[in-house]
Amino acid sequence: MAGNANFDQILSTTLNNYIPRLTDNIFSARPLFYALTNTGTMRTVSGGAKIVVPIIYGTNSTADHYTGSDTILTTAQAGISAAEYSWGQYAATVTINGLEEAQNNGEAQIIDLLEGKIFQTQETIIENMNLMFYQTGPGAGVLSTRWNGLEQIVDGSVLTANTLAGIDPSVAGDSFWASQETASTGVANLTAVRMATMYNDCSTGNDQPTIIITSQQAYEKYESLLTGQMRYTDTDMADAGFQNLMFKGAPITFDGAISTGTVAAASQPMYFLNTKYLQLVRHSDVWFKATPFVRPTSQDAVFSQILAYGQLTCSNRARQGVLTGL
Repeated sequence: MAGNANFDQILSTTLNNYIPRLTDNIFSARPLFYALTNTGTMRTVSGGAKIVVPIIYGTNSTADHYTGSDTILTTAQAGISAAEYSWGQYAATVTINGLEEAQNNGEAQIIDLLEGKIFQTQETIIENMNLMFYQTGPGAGVLSTRWNGLEQIVDGSVLTANTLAGIDPSVAGDSFWASQETASTGVANLTAVRMATMYNDCSTGNDQPTIIITSQQAYEKYESLLTGQMRYTDTDMADAGFQNLMFKGAPITFDGAISTGTVAAASQPMYFLNTKYLQLVRHSDVWFKATPFVRPTSQDAVFSQILAYGQLTCSNRARQGVLTGL
């Protein structure tokens, strides 16, 4: 065998030690990732055929005032159901060929080589997963394995993939499962009033959007509306390296994937998200877990797969909104 006799063991040990840092780098690299993981709403599930998310869609009709010996209602209540999401799977492979192994024989050189490979893999995962979380969810053919994305979850009357987690808001009695959506006619017509209306449509009392994410073009339009005014930023997001401005109680920022890579790129959407109800669910045993490096019999190489099981879920679509057509 070419190279260091402990090559595979050094690789596997180093990769396992690197995984926590890899995961942190991935999920702090984009504003949507950051919002989903930094708010403490990320959920860990140990297994099950489906990811079950409880949802409340009605009130308790027995809640009422009374006096003395009045009859207190004991009617059985509906209004609680569940959304069921399928597990999504994600993988990336780190491969080192025989020549690279021979050229990197010392332990320090092996680790340096692997770190370069990991950095390449990390940046690829960031770009691909970030794009996936904006797109529509599972579709036909090769897209059947795609995880859920905002174009599917935040879907009111204009977009087409209306059903989510087995619930279709167009069906009588299920209108509670519709998100808020308003079509606009170009970024020039973006106004603070339009934004305020969407913000308020997504709000109930103190339950309000926690972050607004849009394209660079729409972000710059909003910034221009603040000319001559005092500008506030969210310090947590600023400390994490994201440009942002405050709109009402939510930071507004931009992501290049919205402008260049999503199915609705021409729409330049502005998402009003409440991450209290938007959860990234991960499997407790398989969440960016590295397999040991192995040597296939038909290749002069060793490889390890980095696996993740999870899904982007929503428990309240009515608290999510989008302005499209910007």
